[in-house]
Amino acid sequence: MHILLTGGTGLIGRALCAHWVEQGHRLTVWSREPGKVAGLCGPAVRGIGRLEELAEEPLDAVVNLAGAPIADRPWSSRRKAQLWASRIGLTEQLLTWLQGRAQRPAVLLSGSAVGWYGNGGERELHEETPQVTDDFAAQLCGAWEETAQRAEELGIRVVLIRTGLVLSPDGGLLKRLLLPFRLGLGGRLGDGRQWMPWIHIADQIGLIDFLLQQGDARGPYNACAPLPVRNAEFTRALGQALSRPTIFPAPAFVLRAALGEMSELLLGGQRTVPKRLLEAGFSFRFTHLDVALADLLCHQ
Repeated sequence: MHILLTGGTGLIGRALCAHWVEQGHRLTVWSREPGKVAGLCGPAVRGIGRLEELAEEPLDAVVNLAGAPIADRPWSSRRKAQLWASRIGLTEQLLTWLQGRAQRPAVLLSGSAVGWYGNGGERELHEETPQVTDDFAAQLCGAWEETAQRAEELGIRVVLIRTGLVLSPDGGLLKRLLLPFRLGLGGRLGDGRQWMPWIHIADQIGLIDFLLQQGDARGPYNACAPLPVRNAEFTRALGQALSRPTIFPAPAFVLRAALGEMSELLLGGQRTVPKRLLEAGFSFRFTHLDVALADLLCHQ
């Protein structure tokens, strides 16, 4: 297959490139810095700075994962605009380009996040559950999905991937936590009761590849392990995996004072379950957090 990726140089994108190159697929990454694509994604991956560079080359699938990191800095008005443009604005560009093509891909796999549901509290969340709250993250994910869904009007099958917390030692949440936890400075966030829908990077790559191959897959899929954990349980498990104490909690009022609105990403949560993936027959390699952490940290 010829697959076009956006966000191909990110944590998930790099792992997808390695997986699909090994399978023999042809990969093109649309990037703001196309010259860096081969170094980050592998010499077999082509980087382009403009979609027009593809001209009318046949294209089998588009995987749209681009988006500025949502938890890198507090949500000022300027930062919110950047987050919006990097997701909704870029997806609109992609749709405009696809609309003008004579040959169109069969499928668009588009990124989203479990933040689509808002802060779910104790409620179990599956793909048919409506949005629970209407905070900024929920609005952002909602607009992102609605924009991507418009590709259906072009005859393109659309799959929406509502990703949880992807665990990898190479980036994301786990990499940020490793240093403070190794120093014995780890602890729960707030009261630690909020749910954390996690997923091992290998399962994230596996389910994206699975959905690409399923000709009848469309609509939203929760990309998270079947057994979410509370923050307190996650904290204990990571401390045990690193043989370190976890006795330094971050009080909720401190997080709210330091991070403002963005603190709700840490203090809220989603008890999401991958109902549609399980019904479709996808088999997770890592369903228990302690086993996943042991695998991820064994070479660290």
